[in-house]
Amino acid sequence: MEKTFVIFKPDCMEKRLVGTVLARFEAAGFDVIACKMTRLAPALLREHYAHVATKPFYPEIEAFMASRPVIMIGLQGDNVVQRVRDLLGPTDSRKAAKGTIRGDFGTEMMKNVVHASDSVENGKAELARFFKPEELFAV
Repeated sequence: MEKTFVIFKPDCMEKRLVGTVLARFEAAGFDVIACKMTRLAPALLREHYAHVATKPFYPEIEAFMASRPVIMIGLQGDNVVQRVRDLLGPTDSRKAAKGTIRGDFGTEMMKNVVHASDSVENGKAELARFFKPEELFAV
């Protein structure tokens, strides 16, 4: 059973879409195996976004992601990584089809409602980065 990691980003929190988005994940048959709310610290954001942390646009990402508390969840299900990515649509919300989460609720590249792991390996790494082992509840 695959696992993946999701962050309900600040724009999702501001628009009060957490329940709506979570309902789509549950309707798809995924099990919530972890959940917590936090404010993301700069050091943790830099680690999470290490692949772009040296880019000139990184400070904007950090400021946005730290702008308000976020909710993070772990999901479990068959082929959950790819299926969540399919539910989300492309990273750039402006290119996402209606009916996808980003197509319905996102507004741009960064304000795209949720972050989700892009591979099984990254799902494992991100779950380990944001949750202690005792905070994960496999179903």
